[in-house]
Amino acid sequence: MSRVAARFLVSGRVQGVFFRASTREQAQRLALQGTAINLDDGRVEVRAVGDPEAVAALAAWLRHGPPKARVDAVIREDVPPASIDEQGFSIR
Repeated sequence: MSRVAARFLVSGRVQGVFFRASTREQAQRLALQGTAINLDDGRVEVRAVGDPEAVAALAAWLRHGPPKARVDAVIREDVPPASIDEQGFSIR
């Protein structure tokens, strides 16, 4: 099965509301590898690689996030799967 990878930039109230931890939980349920990182500008960067349907499901979830988050925008950039060299899904 082919794998796809994407980089997401999520803006809104997404830091300090368990966004990264909740993203990791979703990614693990979907058997994705990658990372969720707080950026200095207040956004969260999510990189995910795996089954195309699973990456699409994570993208849909990111548009809402966990209950305490407020997502204003999600920007998706498709990237080469080899650019995400992760074992499991980590938060940083």
